Amino acid sequence: MRIFDHPSFSDHEQVVFVADREAGLRGIIAVHNTVRGPALGGCRIWPYRDESEAVADVLRLSLGMTYKGAMADLPFGGGKMVVIADSATEKTPALLHAIGTAVDRMQGRYITGEDVGTTSDDMAEIAKKTDKVLGLPPSLGGSGDPSPSTARGCFAGIKASIQHLTGADDLSGATVAVQGLGHVGWRLCELLAGAGAVLVVTDIRPETVAKAAARFGARTVAPEEIYDVPADIFAPCALGAVLNDDTVPRLKMRMVAGSANNQLAAPTHAEMLRDRGILYAPDYVINAGGLIQLAGEYFGFGREELDRRLAGIGNTLLQVFETAQARGLSTHEAADRLAEQRLKREPAPTAQPSPERVDADGSRG
Repeated sequence: MRIFDHPSFSDHEQVVFVADREAGLRGIIAVHNTVRGPALGGCRIWPYRDESEAVADVLRLSLGMTYKGAMADLPFGGGKMVVIADSATEKTPALLHAIGTAVDRMQGRYITGEDVGTTSDDMAEIAKKTDKVLGLPPSLGGSGDPSPSTARGCFAGIKASIQHLTGADDLSGATVAVQGLGHVGWRLCELLAGAGAVLVVTDIRPETVAKAAARFGARTVAPEEIYDVPADIFAPCALGAVLNDDTVPRLKMRMVAGSANNQLAAPTHAEMLRDRGILYAPDYVINAGGLIQLAGEYFGFGREELDRRLAGIGNTLLQVFETAQARGLSTHEAADRLAEQRLKREPAPTAQPSPERVDADGSRG
């Protein structure tokens, strides 16, 4: 495997392969950029088919985190950790401790957090081996599960996107096709249903789909059918690369706005969406709510500041849309250009890291 020639390698500062045979750890930590601060990004545990698939994912995800932090105007760079394992059957305290040890060896260049396959309780286990972890349970001085903030930020982004198209942010009666009913997707459905939207949902777990039908009055479709649903909004909230050569021509929606990372299989698919008249809300802009919450945990800002920054996701998206329109760009390229501009300047001042953390052994520090 040639990392430097990999299509997803983008001048990453550091790519580290980590292993602990006894604990079952096979993982990769990628630090993309630390110009604005230490690299922050979650730890994903996923049963990748092979090492190549894991490498591609960690490279793309860490790059996205750099741009996400820049567009959210946070003093963090971009990083990510992926672990090749099945979180349902192979996640053990020993594995989590080994992850913590691997993170600690990065000497502060990388800070981890919750992601697909990990929880705030897992972060507490990881914290037994490193203090470079966020998303801890509130009982340990952390902010807990970041997915509610991701959902709230995504909801603010959806409202801004519909406002850009129609002049109003009213979602009453709008049909939203939601792909993925995990922690974020489910909470987004709660917000959308509360705003009067009509939901069409899918997930790989039939029991979760059935619950959504009962809870939200949602229509349900098979996973592969979600791309063919006539709707106002498509909200991808599962894994990445769902916008590709096969799916983009099938979409019957006015806009794509969801919480999944790396929704585009390639930048050309943003061009395809633009050519079809489908508004695309760049994923790393609209899904920054979880990162903002973790920044709040790190710096100790309160609920009012968190709410202000989550609402600001909508304003940032409007800036992206206006830039794309004025310059004849896809929204993806417009967001990239704005992010790259922000990487060349200092981040907005933020308070010093909060000392009010509880170590895994229960002590303050």
